[in-house]
Amino acid sequence: MDEKTRRLIETLRTNPASVQALFRSQDGQNLLRLLTQDDRGAALQRAAQTAARGDTSEMVQLVSQVMNSPEGAELISRINQTIKN
Repeated sequence: MDEKTRRLIETLRTNPASVQALFRSQDGQNLLRLLTQDDRGAALQRAAQTAARGDTSEMVQLVSQVMNSPEGAELISRINQTIKN
């Protein structure tokens, strides 16, 4: 995973308001779709639970998988830009 993705995850982990804003946005909805399409959200739920306990490794892995597709990489790039602003 690249540094931009690590910063995104850290920002989301430490700023609950940014998480809420992200998931209300169209890009956030698209990200949720990509994160849950394979297993109806089971992996995302596990990753969120472990992230809440301070271990973000599963979340990092999920986001890395999303970034392997051109659509996912573009989406993460837009989200990074939005969060920076």
